[in-house]
Amino acid sequence: MNEVVETLKKIEEKYKLFQQQQFTFIRALERTREEAHDMIRPVSSIVQVQCYKDHHCYNSTDRRILNMFVSLCNELRCLCQRMETVHAGDSVTNGLLEKCKLLLNDSNDLTALRATYPHGVVNHLSLEEAQHRYGGVVSVLPIVLDSMRDWVTHSKLKVLYIVSPGCARCKKETRTSQTAPEALTSNSNENTVKLQEKDFKKFLAANQRPKKKKAPWRPPGKHPY
Repeated sequence: MNEVVETLKKIEEKYKLFQQQQFTFIRALERTREEAHDMIRPVSSIVQVQCYKDHHCYNSTDRRILNMFVSLCNELRCLCQRMETVHAGDSVTNGLLEKCKLLLNDSNDLTALRATYPHGVVNHLSLEEAQHRYGGVVSVLPIVLDSMRDWVTHSKLKVLYIVSPGCARCKKETRTSQTAPEALTSNSNENTVKLQEKDFKKFLAANQRPKKKKAPWRPPGKHPY
């Protein structure tokens, strides 16, 4: 789990850098679409961006930013596979992973996908760009990252829920183990007192002065010895 969390943090840092260059990303798509004579249809899939980069990109800056987008998608796809092996999953986590895998599928149609508040990626586009060109492709990464954060949060809560009853049992056993010696000590003290009393009685019996026998009562007067 820790490895998954660390990998996700690294990807988030890379995405922040990419997000800061969204204008560069959009301009790169504009130029490569023009080179491909593909200005009518929207950028609707990851494989479409890959195709622009591989076959219609002649600018090093454009290639770098398009490659950054494709690399982020590949890293998130690998992380999805890692998450499946780390956690057995339940209906919630499995649903989140399935959503991520679907969105990261190379040929999945992203046309209708839109990242909403608190993400502002769509708001940074013009109305035409947002509705008919790039609204989906700029939304896929923030939505996938949100789903992965939810997966981590839910998985941690489930682990805590499973561990808690075990901890309660441990505490109960600890309390029992702590009280047991106290009971043994109490019993031992009782036995010691009884033995001391018994020994004391023996000591008294052995050292007590013998009592003088009283002479029988006689009437007053002289009595021969």
